[in-house]
Amino acid sequence: MNRLIDTYNRHINYLRISLTDRCNLRCIYCMPKEGISLIGHDDILSFEEILRIARIAATKGISKIRVTGGEPLVRKGVVGLIAELNALPGIDDLSITTNGILLQSSAAALRKAGLKRINISLDSLDPEKYKKITRGGNLNAVLDGIREARIQGFAPIKINVVTIRGVNDDEIIPFAELTLDRPVHIRFIEFMPVDIKSGWKKTHFISNEEIQNRIRTIGELMQVSSNRRSGPAQMYQLKGAQGKLGFISPLSNHFCESCNRLRLTADGKLRTCLFSDNEFALKTMLRAGCTDAELDERITTAILSKPMKHKILEPSHKKCLRGMSAIGG
Repeated sequence: MNRLIDTYNRHINYLRISLTDRCNLRCIYCMPKEGISLIGHDDILSFEEILRIARIAATKGISKIRVTGGEPLVRKGVVGLIAELNALPGIDDLSITTNGILLQSSAAALRKAGLKRINISLDSLDPEKYKKITRGGNLNAVLDGIREARIQGFAPIKINVVTIRGVNDDEIIPFAELTLDRPVHIRFIEFMPVDIKSGWKKTHFISNEEIQNRIRTIGELMQVSSNRRSGPAQMYQLKGAQGKLGFISPLSNHFCESCNRLRLTADGKLRTCLFSDNEFALKTMLRAGCTDAELDERITTAILSKPMKHKILEPSHKKCLRGMSAIGG
């Protein structure tokens, strides 16, 4: 098996695959209120095309795949795709990121198909605030989905919290307290200025250092060793807690030097950095009848273009033209 090594000697072994830009929520930091211009059905990658790309990537050293969206569970046939991705030689870590709205009805089938892990985006534990952040979401549906995922044996369940000052930072302690008597991972993610419509302002930003200091007011916060599946999260645990706390700090303490990921957008573009619009078209190659060798070469070319680090906080940086729902969260 080949190893994907970029020009900065990083081993690229992680592919995030966006199945759709469609979502059943309209989160304030991800989509404008009116939604977005959705990609047409014929313009997104077919499952056959996704599997071909994933198969070639796996032969080159990709061993970890995460399925994302938009909201991946809104795309018909996702369970079958999970089963086929799980069967690919070389893929030993298959997971999904979901908002959890449809999870209760699909958790059992996803588990049977071979899905190993679930990340759930959840930015508030208050029903009204959750409804406001998501522009209409039902918190109870998400909580029911989490319970069903636990019943089906998904562990650990990771809950991703995008923390925004003045919006949900008053819930840092309640989220942290969930780990005291539950074997969940709560992961605080710094609010990122990804695209021009994200609504990001410096006044909204709260660093993970400040979040940790707030959590220390309820107990001793101990750093624990991270395994390879923790990704960029720095892992901690409140003393005596069943669960763990993760802190993902793309702004205050970026992890570019160890970035191991690629992103495949729903419309067939390969991105090597979340914060860069530099993309490599794979769909057009596939539909023009390219060989596996040519597709392999294009993936390698993309890897060698991967930047050393993002420049999102530099004055000259321009925010991405694509939002998170179009890139794949």
